[in-house]
Amino acid sequence: MSPSHEPAVEPAGPPAPRRRDPEGRRLAILTAATEIIVEQGHAALTHRAVAKRASVPLGSTTQYFSSIDDLRECALQQLAEEIDESIARLEPFVATMVEHPDPIIDEMLAYLEDPRTVHADIALMTSGMTDARLRALALRWPERLVELLSTRIGEERAVAIAVLMDGATMHAGLTGTPLGRDEITRIMRALMTMPVPGSANS
Repeated sequence: MSPSHEPAVEPAGPPAPRRRDPEGRRLAILTAATEIIVEQGHAALTHRAVAKRASVPLGSTTQYFSSIDDLRECALQQLAEEIDESIARLEPFVATMVEHPDPIIDEMLAYLEDPRTVHADIALMTSGMTDARLRALALRWPERLVELLSTRIGEERAVAIAVLMDGATMHAGLTGTPLGRDEITRIMRALMTMPVPGSANS
């Protein structure tokens, strides 16, 4: 019987290099930063904490962001963009908000009942109070809310509602429980129709 000839086994080559994904790593770092800010506040943001949360080498945070301030600002910008979406959801209900306030109140309650949104908004407020560079970012949500509501109820009433939402957000963050529907409804109805000197609707 002739000897069997088994095919030669090729020696294993070096492992294929891991594909670099700089944009994926940058996004992971940014996402970790937003989570830390939402959970612990912007003061808790450090390179080491972000690297640990994102499961990346410590040096990666400075590779993609020039400083911790740069990373903080980018993370807060991302949170602000998430909050902006709530303004878009209000827009379809503004035209009839006085006659039919329930849909817009539903959206405001959903905002206040979402812990991530509440804590993100508080982080923006506090960062804007302590860092002048971030003040415009912190004011973006209330200013857009005023701009939107003013088209239906005038600027003074819109400002009053924006201040209400700021206070209700802080209340929800501190207590862990937002104001109830009945409270929000009564206050909103009062503010939407409050007398304003010189207004045609006063």
